[in-house]
Amino acid sequence: MMDIRRAKQEDISRIAEILVFTKRINFRPIFQDDKYSFGEMQVLSVAQEYIDNPGILDSIWVYDDEFVKGMIHVEDKEVKKLYVDCFFESKGIGGKLLEFAIKSFDVRYLWALEKNERALAFYERHGFHYEEVWQYEEGTTERLLKMER
Repeated sequence: MMDIRRAKQEDISRIAEILVFTKRINFRPIFQDDKYSFGEMQVLSVAQEYIDNPGILDSIWVYDDEFVKGMIHVEDKEVKKLYVDCFFESKGIGGKLLEFAIKSFDVRYLWALEKNERALAFYERHGFHYEEVWQYEEGTTERLLKMER
């Protein structure tokens, strides 16, 4: 049974784990920055950011059917983050989280890495389109594309 609910304090370690491992798998091939991917980005430090800023959980929703398999962070009609544990990709979880955010918060846009072709295709399948607005990912030469619906 699908259960999308607001994130709770006890979800922090699972959210951090999903973020770290999904980012490593999807972004390391793009950025090629092992110092960041395996040095700076650690589950404990990511979890600590959420522990130190518990109010952020108010804008994070998780897909939980027995345990947390994915998360979406929404603020001001923007998807800030959408990640699904790599073991549960291609099972409709990301789509359910995104459709939940669209219906519940009237999400209008998000930013996605230009080289993350799987993500761009996923967002296009859910009604988002690139509108010729982009910016650089902070501290890199990689472009983020603004996708709107």
